[in-house]
Amino acid sequence: MEISEILPFIAGIASFLVAGGLVAWISKQPAGTKEMMDISNAVKVGAAAFLKREMKIIIPVAIALTVIIGAFLTPSNGLAFAVGAALSAVAGIISLKITVKAAVRAAHLSNDGLGKTFAMAFRGGATVGLAVPAMALMAIAGLYVIYPDPITIAGVGIGASLIALFIRIGGGIFTKAADMGADLVGKVEANIPEDDPRNPATIADNVGDNVGDAAGMGSDVYESYIVTILAALLIAALIGAPNYFLYPILVGSSGMIASIIGVVIVGSKGVTDVMKPLNRSFYVSAAIAIALNYVFITQFIEQNQAAYALFGTTVIGVILVPVIQKITDRYTSYQHGPVNEIADSAKWGYASLTLMGIIKGMQSTGPFMIALVVAIIISYSIAAAAAPEGADPVLYGIFGTSLTAMAMLSLAGIVLSIDAFGPIADNAGGIVEMTGMGEENRKVTDEIDAVGNTTKAVTKGFAIASAALAALAMIQAFQFEAAHIFEGVLDLDYSLTNPAIIVGLLVGGLIPFIITGQLINGVSRAAGKMVDEVRRQFKSDPEILTGKSKPDYAKCVDIATVASIRELWKPAIVAIIAPIILGIILGPTAVAGLLMGSVVTGILLAYHLANTGGAWDNAKKLVEMKGEKGSEVHKVAVVGDIIGDPYKDTAGPALNTVIKLLNTIAIVFVSAFVAILAI
Repeated sequence: MEISEILPFIAGIASFLVAGGLVAWISKQPAGTKEMMDISNAVKVGAAAFLKREMKIIIPVAIALTVIIGAFLTPSNGLAFAVGAALSAVAGIISLKITVKAAVRAAHLSNDGLGKTFAMAFRGGATVGLAVPAMALMAIAGLYVIYPDPITIAGVGIGASLIALFIRIGGGIFTKAADMGADLVGKVEANIPEDDPRNPATIADNVGDNVGDAAGMGSDVYESYIVTILAALLIAALIGAPNYFLYPILVGSSGMIASIIGVVIVGSKGVTDVMKPLNRSFYVSAAIAIALNYVFITQFIEQNQAAYALFGTTVIGVILVPVIQKITDRYTSYQHGPVNEIADSAKWGYASLTLMGIIKGMQSTGPFMIALVVAIIISYSIAAAAAPEGADPVLYGIFGTSLTAMAMLSLAGIVLSIDAFGPIADNAGGIVEMTGMGEENRKVTDEIDAVGNTTKAVTKGFAIASAALAALAMIQAFQFEAAHIFEGVLDLDYSLTNPAIIVGLLVGGLIPFIITGQLINGVSRAAGKMVDEVRRQFKSDPEILTGKSKPDYAKCVDIATVASIRELWKPAIVAIIAPIILGIILGPTAVAGLLMGSVVTGILLAYHLANTGGAWDNAKKLVEMKGEKGSEVHKVAVVGDIIGDPYKDTAGPALNTVIKLLNTIAIVFVSAFVAILAI
């Protein structure tokens, strides 16, 4: 193997080594008092119980699908599905274990001020950020070495997307059921603080932060990485130029190396504004990634007009990340006008705050879509214009757009590091509150948590944008693959005069709304059971509220676990069977319409949900920072935060996974459509 083929494995191993060093450092730090460890262990046990029960369902499903895909499609796709599914679960487990370990230590370090607490939370998040993309990069590179034709390993995308969807949905419903139950009865009815140990749902809420925000996001980013690089490889295969096959994997390697450097430059000294070291870390990583992309394409690919144009598309992808960051920050941070307007609207009641949040969330989709459109037009244009003589400029343009998406995802290491410290800070704040460490400690964790809310929203926007760009490439790959398979069998018409296309667009546009409704309804039902249980405990034992009796935390964890697993099936079934049934009935043209319709409505709805929920959350924090805890304005802001919980942490994040699952299902099963239609 040449150095260019070994490079992704070198970058992945280096990333694992740095992540291992961070784990060793975290483990050496003091974990705090026995009371703090008891709470941390309760969270750890609750999270493990949830994952164990979820895996009992996921593993048999994954094994059955591995056999079906391997038997009816190709053995390589069956193997790829198994790899994608297994590593998606591992990504979630890694994220969960590290965040639990780091959270209790961050709570203990809150005695030493902002800098050390931030360093612990960030390094815990960075462990996840470095391990998960490295795993994805090495998996896809390894499969590609064994099976050089990417269509034969497209099953890896189904495996990654399906398991990520299960973990995302299950974790999202768990965390928001617990969060809403804790807030509605504890903060609104009983008027006790957030994370108060007297609230029976508090441990479940802290468990939810880990299984939803940590395990869910880890699986989500892993899946995004896999599907995006797969889309680029599929288009490279259609171009047929062997020297371009390697570039998407090299782009992933450059981002991995850049992320390692971005992580290690973040320290704890002199931290007064948490966002400054985070921004510096990202911009250093972005600059290094751009430089390495140029070096790799000139040294390992070729030096001509087309190569330089493709390098230019990767620059667009890197630039798109901070652009989306700024747009998301504008609409979700309490330092800007939209969140301040939402917080001010709480003075006029629940309806005013609710409407203002929805308005600002809808408005945020405009700049986001403009940024995507500009990136697509520029990347497509410069790549298509530089296509070699005799080559298809359309394919080169699509390849350029797929590389823009890959360049975005190449920075997943540093973006996930910046994101994952949020749930660690949130859990640390819960431990501080439950152990009565003091107001100054809580101020430290709250400051980090408020920034974490914004960075979590940024990561969701990052994942949504990458889903859109990757899906566009996957749709084109699907059309070209269908044209090849159906050649001489069926004349494919993708124009809007074809009724099958119109039907597909309408069905695809509907799917995100159906799934969003299912998810929010699932959270509502699960939260209702949680509310009933918390009320029951308060009523049956009044001494819980006086602090003389200890609540039954385990019962609330069990309720959230059972409810979340019961609710995760419906959305997954819709995403799996919709493209297959439509393809069997109306053929691949209808499926192409479905894929496009789901992208158009899905990304806008997902971004709206993520930003609306994030804005409501930080509006509540802004009210609290103004010293209005316990006031009527605060109660209104809390209800806005409760409404936003399933928006930003369940439905919104799940939609970008749904979009990619629809695409990978379609492209893997396209050969089945022709077999059935030919009968």
